[in-house]
Amino acid sequence: MTEITRLFDFPYYQLEKYNLDKALTTKYDGEWKSISTQEYIDKANAISRALLKLGVQKNDKIAVISTTNRTEWNIMDIGILQVGAQNIPIYPTICADDYEYVLNHSESIYCFVSDEEVLQKVLKIKDKTHLKEVYSFNQINGCKHYSELLELGKDNSTQQEVEARKNAIKSSDLATIIYTSGTTGIPKGVMLSHNNIVSNVLACGKRIHLSHGSRALSFLPVCHIFERMMLYLYQYNGIEIYFAESIEKVSINLNEVKPHIMTAVPRLYEKMYDRIYARGEDLSGIKKKLFYWAINLGLQYEPYGANGWWYEKKLGVARKLIFSKWQQGFGGNLKLMVSGSAPLQARLTRIFTAAGLPIMEGYGLTETSPVVSINDMLNGGFKIGAVGKIIDEVVVKIAEDDEILVKGPNVMLGYYKDPEKTASVMTGDYFHTGDKGKIDSDGFLSITGRKKEMFKTSGGKYVVPALLENELKQSLFIEQIMVVGENEKMPAAIIQPNFEFIKEWIIKKRKDVQTDTVSIANSEIVIKRIQKEIDTCNANFGHWEQIKRFELTHSVWNIDDGHLTPTMKMKRDVIKEIYKDLYDKIYSP
Repeated sequence: MTEITRLFDFPYYQLEKYNLDKALTTKYDGEWKSISTQEYIDKANAISRALLKLGVQKNDKIAVISTTNRTEWNIMDIGILQVGAQNIPIYPTICADDYEYVLNHSESIYCFVSDEEVLQKVLKIKDKTHLKEVYSFNQINGCKHYSELLELGKDNSTQQEVEARKNAIKSSDLATIIYTSGTTGIPKGVMLSHNNIVSNVLACGKRIHLSHGSRALSFLPVCHIFERMMLYLYQYNGIEIYFAESIEKVSINLNEVKPHIMTAVPRLYEKMYDRIYARGEDLSGIKKKLFYWAINLGLQYEPYGANGWWYEKKLGVARKLIFSKWQQGFGGNLKLMVSGSAPLQARLTRIFTAAGLPIMEGYGLTETSPVVSINDMLNGGFKIGAVGKIIDEVVVKIAEDDEILVKGPNVMLGYYKDPEKTASVMTGDYFHTGDKGKIDSDGFLSITGRKKEMFKTSGGKYVVPALLENELKQSLFIEQIMVVGENEKMPAAIIQPNFEFIKEWIIKKRKDVQTDTVSIANSEIVIKRIQKEIDTCNANFGHWEQIKRFELTHSVWNIDDGHLTPTMKMKRDVIKEIYKDLYDKIYSP
C-alpha cells in the first residue's frame, strides 16, 4: 500500500484501496460528469508530462484561480505537485491589483483560470507579471484551453521523468503558498510543506468518521486550506466528491447529490437556519405550534443524553414530526457537517445536532494547515461551545495573556520572502495564533477572543467586540455588525441590517416602510425593532461593555467593496473608513 508522505500520494492510495468509479464529479451544462480514480491519476500524469515539456522546473510557481470547485482544479493540483512545482491557489473574488501582487510576489509563471470573469482580471495585469501563459478550464475564445496540456502530455514516453521528479520530492518540501487575505495590510504568503498538510489530514481522519461509499458535497473555496485539506481527507477515505455549482445552488445540489458530509463556514449555517425558521412563520395552527416546540426543544440540546430520558423521548418525537423534514431538505443522508473559519454560535450546534444533522466545530488557521482541534461525536469528544480536543501530534500551550500557541508538524514553514514577519509569530517551535483561549479539565479548547480586536474605552475599560457581535448576529434582523469604541467614551455599533428578512417582515407585519435598503436603514420602525435586539443582548453584559448607540448602513457588506475578506471576515479599518460619517455621527458631541 502506498505510504502517504506527500500530497500527490493520496490519489494513488485511493486507487490501491478503493479504486472509485466516481472519484470526482462536476456538473457541466446541467449534467453531472464523473471521473474514476484511475482517470484522475492518468490526467494528472498527462498534466505533469505537459509541464515538463513547457520547461517547468522544481520550485516553479503555478497559479490556479477558480470561481467554483471543480474536477480540473484537483487534476491540476496533483499534476503541478508531482513535478516539484508549487500550486499557488488564489481567491477569485479579490481585485485585479491583488492578483497582480500575489502573482508577482509568488513569481508564478503560468496561471489557470476557471472562466471569463477571472480571465479578464488576470489579462488586465498580465503584462506586469512573470506569466508566460494563461489557460482556462472553460472554453473561452482567445484563451488557451487546459485540454491543450492534456493533449501535449498524451505521449507517456516521458513518464519516467515524471517518476524521477516525484521520487526526488521529500515530505518536508514546499507544496503550496496560500496568500491569506488578512483583515489588514497586504496578503501574507503562508508556505506549507507536503508534511504540514499530510500530517493534518491523517490526524483529522481519526476524528472525522466516514467510510468508503459515502458522498461529500464540496463548495467552500478550495483555495481555502480548510476545504483543500478536507478534499485530501475525502480521497484518503475513499469518499466520492461532488462539486457544488455555486453557493446559491447548494440547496438544489444537496437534493441531487444526497451527500453524507459537507463543510461550511458559520455564516452559511446561520443563513440555512434563518431560512428554516422563517418558513415556520408561514405555518399556522397546530403545525406552527409543533414547529416552535421542536425548535425550543432543540435549543436545549446536550450531547450524550445529558438532559435525561424524558428529554430524549421528546426529542425522538420532534425528530419524527419536524426534524425529519429538515433532514430531507439536506438530501436525506447527511450524517456530518463540519464548521470552521470563524466562531459558530452554540445555538446552531444545538439545533442542527438535535435535528439529526450534527455540526462538528473545529479550530485552526492557514498557518497550521489548518486544524488544531476538532469536535468528534465518538469517544466523548463533543462539547457544545468548545472547538474540540487537540488533534494528535499537535501541542497547544495557553500563554500568560491567554494567547493560544501551537506546536506540531502542521505549523507552516514560514511566510514567503518575509523572515521578519515569520520571526514575529514564532517563539521557538510555537506559533502565536493571535487568538485567546482556554483548555478545560476535559481537554476541550474554547476560543475566548482575538488579541488584537480587544480595545479599551477612554474610561480604561476593556471591551471584546467579538462577544457582542456573535451574540447579536443571532438576531434575524442583523446580517453584519461591527462593535466600535476604541478610546471613545462608550462602545457602539455599525450594523448592516438583514435586508432580505426585514423586507419579508415588513410585508408580513404590514409595516408602513418602503422595502428598498435606504428606506429600511432610515426607518424609525426598523431602528426601534433593532434597538430591542440590542437591549436583549446588553442584558448579558456589564454596563461598561454594553452598546449605547448604533447606526444602520443602507449598503450590503461584501467582498468586492472591501468590507469583507474572501473568508467573510470583517476588515474593521476598511468598514470604519467606509462608514466614517456614521462613526462620526455616533461620537459627535
